[in-house]
Amino acid sequence: MQELLPSLQRWLEQGEDVALATVVATRRSAPRPVGSVLGVSAGGELAGSVSAGCVENEVYAEAQEVLAGGAARRLTYGITDEQAYGVGLPCGGEIDVYVAKAESSSLP
Repeated sequence: MQELLPSLQRWLEQGEDVALATVVATRRSAPRPVGSVLGVSAGGELAGSVSAGCVENEVYAEAQEVLAGGAARRLTYGITDEQAYGVGLPCGGEIDVYVAKAESSSLP
């Protein structure tokens, strides 16, 4: 999360809303560990990563929905070993990502 702080601070200083997507669980091989975070600004900027690029676009879209007033949500992404190299998570694992609007008072 430390690497996100400059971006988060800038977004908040500009008055933008921010969503945080956090890896909350992994199963089998996963591209990023539990605790990895992707920050998304209402203006469309990204900082950090939850999957080393595998599902960032989908998580970005979910974060924009949350920023537009949608409820926080837990998402699961994964793929079978047979499909692993075609789409989704190339590692063949699964990740759960929790996406919620950040409250500026809860950020470091």
